[in-house]
Parts: sequence; C-alpha cells; structure tokens
Amino acid sequence: MFERFTKDARSVVKGAFEYVEGGGGGQVVEPEHLLLALLDREGGRGSFALAALGLAERRESVREALGAARRRAGLSQAEADALAGLGIDVEEIVARVEEVHGAGAMAGDRKDKGWWSSGRASFGRGAKDVLERSLRAALAHRDRHIGDEHILLALTMRPGVPAEVLADHGVTYESLVRVLYGGGEAKAG
Repeated sequence: MFERFTKDARSVVKGAFEYVEGGGGGQVVEPEHLLLALLDREGGRGSFALAALGLAERRESVREALGAARRRAGLSQAEADALAGLGIDVEEIVARVEEVHGAGAMAGDRKDKGWWSSGRASFGRGAKDVLERSLRAALAHRDRHIGDEHILLALTMRPGVPAEVLADHGVTYESLVRVLYGGGEAKAG
C-alpha cells in the first residue's frame, strides 16, 4: 500500500514513527501520532486544508488536547463525560494514579518497557485503520495516490480522540471535503 503514498504522506508516517521512537508514547504508532506528524508538516495538501480551516494558529491547542487525552489513558472527552454520567470521575482516577505512580503514569510512556519490547515501533490497530481509511478516502475522491490530505480525512472519519479533537477545533470530514474538493460529498466509510 505504501507505494501509492505521496512524498507528503510518507513524511507523515515517518513523522509518526519519530514521535514514538522519540519518547512520544510507547512502542506503537497510534492515530494521535499521525495527527501530531500532520501538524508538523508544511506545504502539503493536508497542511493547506488545516490552514484554510484556521487550525494553523491553533496547533498548540490541538497538541494540548491530545496530551490531555493521553494523560487520561487515551479516553476521549466524550468517553470521560459518559463515565462521569455513571458517577466515575476520570480526572480523580488520573490524579490518584499519578499520586502513587508519578505524573503521566496512565499515558503509557513508561521508559522501563521490559523484556517484551523489541525496541522497534510498529503500527497499532488504530493507525492501521486510519491508513486503510486513507486509501478508501483517496478512492472515493478518484485520486490515484494517497496523500497527507487522505490521512487527515481518515482521521476525521474514525471515531476517537483525533477526530474529537479536530472537530472541537472546527475540522470535520465535511469541512475538509469542502476545502479540498470544493464541496463534492464523497463519503468513504
């Protein structure tokens, strides 16, 4: 599949691996790492779309929201709110765990990965799903190659923290399609 990726899309994937290998979270590339790598890019169609939707000057806010979700062990705000409806205070749980085990204990950033760690990062299930959806997005829009914009579209199509954070910042699948394709509504499932 990577042979269909543009240079920009390959750079996003490489950037996601760099986040993981640089201590940005565990041994597994997740959708959040792909989004962080997209935020770092300039000059691609994905960064153009983010800038057109006003996200260029709010990148730090996106990073902070991703960091807050990571601190909650990857729970989205919607999931934390649902748990709160059941009387479970996620912030209180995080605070107690961090009190005992240190700041960021639930984030999965442990440096003592143990004997089971191969030392090489790999794609997590979520990141694989995003990459598969990026292919579907490209096909739905009759694009011959998978670009960074397709990875961005895929992040908005997949439920989870990246889609929630992007939506909270005004970036949705529909808004991206309008910016990238002038409003043609092809939906890639």
